[in-house]
Amino acid sequence: MELSSPLSIVKGLGPAREKVLNEQGLFTVSDILYYFPRRHLDRTVLTAIKKLEKGNIVNIIASVETYGERSIRRGKIFQVIVSDGTGLLTLSWFNGVRYIKNMIKKGQRLAIFGKVDWYKGFTITHPEFEILDDTDDVSILGGVIPIYPLTKEFHSVGLEQRRLRSIIKKVLESKLLIPEIFSQLALNKLNLIPLEKALNLIHFSENIGELDLAIRRLKFDEHFFLQLLVALKKNEIKSNGTKALSDIGPYFKKISKSLDFELTNAQKRVIQDIHKDLKFSRPMNRLIQGDVGCGKTVIAILIAALAIGNNVQVAVLVPTEILAVQHFLSFKSEFDKVNIACSLLVGKMKKIEREPILNGLKTGRVSVVIGTHALIQKDVNFKNLGLVIIDEQHRFGVNQRAQILKKGFNPHLMSMTATPIPRTLAITYHGDMDLSIIDELPSNRLPVKTKVVDPMRMKKVYDFIKDKISLGKQCIIVYPLVEESEKSDLAASVEAYEILSNSHFLNIHVGLLHGKMKTNEKEDIIRQFKDNKIKILVSTTVVEVGLDIPNATIMLVEHAERFGLTQLHQLRGRVGRGSEKSYCILVKRNISDVSQTRLAIMEQTNDGFEIADADLQLRGPGEFFGLRQSGFVQYKIANLATDGEIIREARQFAFDLVKADPNLQSQSNKEIRKIFKNNYADQIKNLKLI
Repeated sequence: MELSSPLSIVKGLGPAREKVLNEQGLFTVSDILYYFPRRHLDRTVLTAIKKLEKGNIVNIIASVETYGERSIRRGKIFQVIVSDGTGLLTLSWFNGVRYIKNMIKKGQRLAIFGKVDWYKGFTITHPEFEILDDTDDVSILGGVIPIYPLTKEFHSVGLEQRRLRSIIKKVLESKLLIPEIFSQLALNKLNLIPLEKALNLIHFSENIGELDLAIRRLKFDEHFFLQLLVALKKNEIKSNGTKALSDIGPYFKKISKSLDFELTNAQKRVIQDIHKDLKFSRPMNRLIQGDVGCGKTVIAILIAALAIGNNVQVAVLVPTEILAVQHFLSFKSEFDKVNIACSLLVGKMKKIEREPILNGLKTGRVSVVIGTHALIQKDVNFKNLGLVIIDEQHRFGVNQRAQILKKGFNPHLMSMTATPIPRTLAITYHGDMDLSIIDELPSNRLPVKTKVVDPMRMKKVYDFIKDKISLGKQCIIVYPLVEESEKSDLAASVEAYEILSNSHFLNIHVGLLHGKMKTNEKEDIIRQFKDNKIKILVSTTVVEVGLDIPNATIMLVEHAERFGLTQLHQLRGRVGRGSEKSYCILVKRNISDVSQTRLAIMEQTNDGFEIADADLQLRGPGEFFGLRQSGFVQYKIANLATDGEIIREARQFAFDLVKADPNLQSQSNKEIRKIFKNNYADQIKNLKLI
């Protein structure tokens, strides 16, 4: 039997069960071995019922004494009373009652896992459980029980926990050839157990120590292959040729001297990092990461000026029209000083507005263009695109980034983000990029004071806003997505605008900003707000990035519980951009334990990286970015939020391997090469890996 063998060769499986496994994506022996338990029950750490405490998460073995079903206002509840000889415990189910009822019988021994509560006695609601029998005394009692994810389809063909364990055990006890991926030297260096041993122990461990060794090895493998992809991509980028942008040029010098503020040491350091990259005839691929308000835009302006001084064009790609307009106004105000032609290109422009810009880019008359996805359209052509700047780059997919780069001959790439990215995510999702961090705010910036309030205090909040406006300050009020549609987002902000204008803020100029407005309307609203003609700006989340109004000192976020931490942090960053004391008020409407924790963190810190780490722990990497990153695999056992040490080890090993053997041609890397090509076929299409 080999890992690639079909499941049909496993004795006792049968066609019906094989069909169900196939429908779940399990076709081979390898697939079933890598169908990992979702968790393990440690029988070596059991809790007696008499020692239960409210709030504890426990493992219990107990027998069914009685059970029954009763009606409640919202439907039916099924309850089972169990005993372990030291006391009684009630298990309750509000969902899946019929299914649970059909499984439970008096006298059964159950392995129970869940969080303890108290209601007229100890209770666990919707516990995880497994029915034990006499055979379990021999095989697992006192050890570790794997608990696999099972669907109703599994149950329909008798693929219960015990049956699935039996199938996996048969596979492992057969004459199965499991090739080792790494050399013995590498295993020793990395302190990893062999793969064969790890696959045995992940399913059948005698104790948690053994299980931990298996988990570490299997996590390392997943992280390694992803880091290998990153290492190969980075190596490929370095092998491409492009035009070096080595001259400082006249525009950079003139604009930097004309600034009415001193660059921070962090900004100066990042500019030096970038210029060092640009001196080489290989494309720069650098990510500039900095907290909100740290001064990324001025860096982008200066680097664009440097590039134009080397006779190339610059494209600045941003995710929203609001941000595009804001950047355009910032770039133009500086480039007008040195007569650099700067244009704005967004999707809603009329043909008569677009054509002169498109012609200017094609002929080279327009040196720099700022735009949204409109920049990647087929009719946008450059004479000599040498530098691409992407702001909030995680908002763009892999293909979109590739499309803009194809409009030049291997142009230099500078990406920026105000979203603080935890280190584990940065080296995984952006590991093919060099990283510069702006870790210093301008000296005149004061931390924004954040307060979470409930709706009952809104009158006091509105009075506070009016007091600040009477002193000449401005306020931004943000309404989130109410439902999963842009229309409802818009409707909520429009409705709020009407109410606030006509009741709470009479005789105060209230403006409205949302994504459905025409470009010129957005420009006008932003300009009015910037000129302090609009005192209160009611907006959707389009203000999350790009709005830079130093006089805006109050941010009010409605339904704050609906946002992730990083998004709240970005919204908060729209205020506190001047030297005045600023405030962020988070209104909680519907609160849960998780959202309570999230909002409390916002009150406690202004540190974007601390917030990002917390957000990663609470929401996971996919949700952290607000989208599922294309081009990356979904882990089976690894965890980006908790595997920092393993990721760093896997990354170092992968990069060292690629440095020594760029095409994975050596005999010692034969198995690595084979697995990598099989598992990452889609991701390596454009790599020169034979």
